[in-house]
Amino acid sequence: MTETLIFDSDWLTPEQIQMDGKTINYLAAHDIQYVQHPVAPIQRLNVFVPAAYENGGTVNGYTRDTAPIFMPNTVGGYFPGPADDPTRTQWPNNAATIKQALKRGYVVIAAGLRGHTTVNESGQRVGQAPAFIVDMKAAVRYVKYNQARLPGNVERIITNGTSAGGATSALMGASGNAKFFEGALTSLGAAPATDDIFAVSAYCPIHNLEHADMAYEWQFNGINDWNRSQPVAGSMKNGRPKFESITGTLSASDQSLSADLKRQFSDYLNGLQLHDANGQALTVSPDGTGTFQNYLVQLLTDSAQAALDKGVDIHKYAGFTVTNGKVTGLDLKAYLTSLTRMKAVPAFDQLDLGSLENRLFGDATVLNRHFTSFSQEHTTVTAQLAEPELVEAINPLTYLTGKQSAKMAQHWRIRHGAADRDTSFAIPIILATVLQNQGQDVDFALPWDIPHSGDYDLGELFAWIDGLCK
Repeated sequence: MTETLIFDSDWLTPEQIQMDGKTINYLAAHDIQYVQHPVAPIQRLNVFVPAAYENGGTVNGYTRDTAPIFMPNTVGGYFPGPADDPTRTQWPNNAATIKQALKRGYVVIAAGLRGHTTVNESGQRVGQAPAFIVDMKAAVRYVKYNQARLPGNVERIITNGTSAGGATSALMGASGNAKFFEGALTSLGAAPATDDIFAVSAYCPIHNLEHADMAYEWQFNGINDWNRSQPVAGSMKNGRPKFESITGTLSASDQSLSADLKRQFSDYLNGLQLHDANGQALTVSPDGTGTFQNYLVQLLTDSAQAALDKGVDIHKYAGFTVTNGKVTGLDLKAYLTSLTRMKAVPAFDQLDLGSLENRLFGDATVLNRHFTSFSQEHTTVTAQLAEPELVEAINPLTYLTGKQSAKMAQHWRIRHGAADRDTSFAIPIILATVLQNQGQDVDFALPWDIPHSGDYDLGELFAWIDGLCK
């Protein structure tokens, strides 16, 4: 019965938080079931509303009916993303983001989403792909179904996330009302409404997984030493693990695989038929060079110039030539070498099924699966290959390139730090460029010296949203 999905305004009760020495008053409703047949406790959401709207007031020029609906998620590594709260201190959380959004006059609705470690009451795994996006779609459908009862403008829903959460946000923007997910949504008893959204905020989205390995080697091939941080077993504190640094060097076999993947990237990239704002084709030769690489150099040069103009010493990283206060050149290989490689080969679809993305494609009976034919062919363990239809379905590019039909978000803001080594620069550039080539409104940048992270420029993010919604 859809009556179980009706939002009751009496659930909203007064709460307050302190921020920058000031009190922010808001109304909150917690722990609301957003599907009729949940399979895990995490499938609940929280609602936060600026208190001024209760008595017909305005905040930042918005009213109860015109306020944007901001829907952040806490997904990372395709782990479960619990419903967030401005008072939440346990990791993961974006409490500071929610506080700022409330201060700005937004209605905030934060949904809990399943991840690859989610289990049901019987201990059975129920969080592998496509669970994360199915839950996000169900949450949006709940909001739209209750448009007459919930504060906020359902025509102005903006999603936000970082890393795998950025991929979730981007996929929401690309796959509105896509048929692939209808069966899963029906099984959960999602509200009878649509799930397309107005705008996307995506920080360093870890997406396009079936092409991410080849893109990574296009970028880092020839750089054989790697270093990264990994969680220390049994070190959880306040819900967050401690991390330790590990290092390694690619073997001769790894280097051969890297070269193979690098060559494959040119076929993929050139098949997209991308072009820049001047109409120049963006292509890659088998050796990795070409106009697409030049485009990356220009984006990084622009990022360095913006930092230099602010008085930042950009020579923290190698490769830049500066003449009379202007960045006049970039040796990309030198820059990438100083940035350092983070992952071995393959970066995502690991041959021993050891990555978080391998777990994403498992199911109730199989823990991990490969999701590329390359890794399946070179696997070092007994392995299964995930269904290609599933892999494609959780890639935003599937919808943006017309392989499957869906309703697309109108506005996109994509950020990928210039010091982010988690995935290739090519991955967010491809996403942004495909959108731009289709005439979509895209705000894209590689912010200087920013590692794999998000929500670091909330003033700019919310100014962007205000520019769309006012």
